[in-house]
Amino acid sequence: MENKRKHLEFIQNIISRMAGNLFFLRGWTITLIGALLALFSKGNNSNFIIYFLIVLTFVFWILDGYFLSQERLFRDLYNHVRKLKEEEIDFSMNTCEYQKLKKNTLIYSMFSPTLLVFYLPLIGAALFIVYLIK
Repeated sequence: MENKRKHLEFIQNIISRMAGNLFFLRGWTITLIGALLALFSKGNNSNFIIYFLIVLTFVFWILDGYFLSQERLFRDLYNHVRKLKEEEIDFSMNTCEYQKLKKNTLIYSMFSPTLLVFYLPLIGAALFIVYLIK
């Protein structure tokens, strides 16, 4: 049972790291958007700043989706390993067979409800500001 427990610990550490990356990425997103909005209020190159804000939000959204898809891959691996018998444990971290699942793709992860609730209002607010400027 020790091999199985150790393998599950390895996988759980990766899952925790991915979840931490998601948390830090959202923190950076809010920080950078706040900084850009502060620059926008100064009036210097406001069009550039708003478009940069939209692009930056999309980039962070893609990164967030990537980390979420990786976390989902390792969750599936964890579920697979927990069902294995002790003698079948090989300490493999290969997630290739789970990449075929639709829920683990980058696009599907990007449009998960948790990411949509966070990123769509940010993009909507930026587009609204662009509308108000023009």
